[in-house]
Amino acid sequence: MSDECWLTVPDGAEFGTDTLPYGVFSQPKRGEAGARRIGVAVADRVLDLAGAAGRLGEEFAAVVDAPVLDPLLAAGPRMWRSVRRRVIEWLHDPGYRPVVLANLISRADVELHRPFTVADFVDFYSSEHHARNVGRMFRPGVESLPPNWRHVPLAYHGRAGTIVPSGTPIERPRGQRGQGEGGSPSFGATRKMDFEAEVGFVVGVGSQRERPVPVADFAEHVFGLCLVNDWSARDIQAWEYRPLGPFLGKSFATSISPWVVPLDALDHAWLPAPGSDVEPLPYLRSAPRWGLDLELTVRLNGYPISQPAYSTMYWTPAQQLAHLTINGAALRRGDLIASGTVSGAEPNQRGCMLELSWDGSDLVLLGDGSQRGYLNDGDEVSISATAPGPAGRRIGLGAVTGRVLPARG
Repeated sequence: MSDECWLTVPDGAEFGTDTLPYGVFSQPKRGEAGARRIGVAVADRVLDLAGAAGRLGEEFAAVVDAPVLDPLLAAGPRMWRSVRRRVIEWLHDPGYRPVVLANLISRADVELHRPFTVADFVDFYSSEHHARNVGRMFRPGVESLPPNWRHVPLAYHGRAGTIVPSGTPIERPRGQRGQGEGGSPSFGATRKMDFEAEVGFVVGVGSQRERPVPVADFAEHVFGLCLVNDWSARDIQAWEYRPLGPFLGKSFATSISPWVVPLDALDHAWLPAPGSDVEPLPYLRSAPRWGLDLELTVRLNGYPISQPAYSTMYWTPAQQLAHLTINGAALRRGDLIASGTVSGAEPNQRGCMLELSWDGSDLVLLGDGSQRGYLNDGDEVSISATAPGPAGRRIGLGAVTGRVLPARG
């Protein structure tokens, strides 16, 4: 097998041969809108994974011949590594060229879908910079972090049924917006529509109930990552979250990227997590390499407005997984574990409009001269990310995009 890929991959391609993420596609232009297949993204094309595996008689052909990633997720780490290793071999050994070329499809000719069946959705609150900014806004004059924040990875349990694939339009939600005249709540479309730039981790192998998953076993259960936009209605959220957590202010829609990047593509991205002066409880003590060097970029109507750094996240995904299961809760195939808003120390690294505009008091200037406190109808938000790859290269992790539509009625 040659060290060089025989397939031409242009410089700057979103997905080179170091990434090879998995997704689900159909070909509506061929009248096959309902026929969904697992694909691997490479350069500007999609490799029909089942088509190539079937032609080559691969042992895993049946696992990837499905309309969702679910069977592959459930197959476990040994199978994940085997499939990825073979795809890399196909792209580096010219002997496989005829079969691969026969199963390559232009990405312009496919429609992408939600790549896996979402079982449960848990969204954490793991950025210290985000938590402190929120505290400064809404609890001025007191300690910005709650006393439990450095000891326990906080989270809320979201609604799996409202997780939608990238590109799905997001209708502005309606609800109770807080106290109006006379002290009664007002009702209507949110006036504070927001995004949250996040990273999601996709569980492949479940766990047994009452058997917590230790930090060290993270890679035995998690298949890969995707990008997440946890849309938020801040005025609805502010009215309802006391004394409990987020509910209708969050549950109307969460967007995920169409491509799931396998953990094995991130070998060069792991790094020590930020240190802490608070020793976590034993079950949360993490191996030093469970931090990730990911650089996110948020664009509003095509204009970059923020570059959050995931490397600053206080709680690691391995700690989140350990905490999620410590009470005996079981993991299920397709669980989505989101990081919470990714925010850095600098103003241009904040991961939501709430922080960027300081709750609407400091308007965000876009490249066309317009300003925003929160999102307007018609605004399009795109969140992309990159990570370190081999030989000093950076690999693309895809993007999640959504446009805000007016409220119904």
